Amino acid sequence: MTRIVNCVVLKKEAEGLDKPPYPGELGQRIYENVSKEGWTKWQERLVTLINENGLSTADPRNLDTIEKHMLGFFFDEGDYGQAPAGFQEGGGGKK
Repeated sequence: MTRIVNCVVLKKEAEGLDKPPYPGELGQRIYENVSKEGWTKWQERLVTLINENGLSTADPRNLDTIEKHMLGFFFDEGDYGQAPAGFQEGGGGKK
């Protein structure tokens, strides 16, 4: 049976993730509040963040930055989570 969540990204009910997509408390929070489509939108944003900021998921310092962006993107917490300057949402590139 499909699990439905009230997605904080889409601002509506949508199909939930099958399992927590990230370890720990943050992953559980995302699982409970983000849809599959919302997670896909985050993955698109993450690619942009990694490319524009030269981040590496293998560097623990970068993971801290990525987690801050996750909190901002999903839950409007902190000063992170916005698209890099000059990028359009869903456009896949600079203006």
